[in-house]
Amino acid sequence: MPKPKHSMLPVLVVLFLFSYGLMTLLIVEQGTTIQSQRMLIRQLIGDTTQLAVMKGNVLREQALSRQAQSKTDSQAPSTQAPSNETPSAQAASPKVQPNHSGKAQRPVPARPPKPASDLVDVRRNLLSI
Repeated sequence: MPKPKHSMLPVLVVLFLFSYGLMTLLIVEQGTTIQSQRMLIRQLIGDTTQLAVMKGNVLREQALSRQAQSKTDSQAPSTQAPSNETPSAQAASPKVQPNHSGKAQRPVPARPPKPASDLVDVRRNLLSI
């Protein structure tokens, strides 16, 4: 009885082509996903810069309105009683504002003591001239 040769070869070729087809489909899908993410990142960068410009404009307008308000306040006659403090005393006591950056500040860790090997032994110092 003759032995059939290469009986698994057609099945392996079909599996090989099928796996390469799936891998090609995966690569194409990954490419489209990367492109869409790149486009989204570019849109977000544009939105971020636009938001920063808008915030800058708002802050600039607030500063201008404060300056205009302070000018009108300084031009109007003051009805308040003058303070008894001298200008140098006012400058010497600045208002202390706490630093609230939104993060809790960690305590600074204590430094460990120096190891004994780092300490210098005076008896072993060589004096050379």
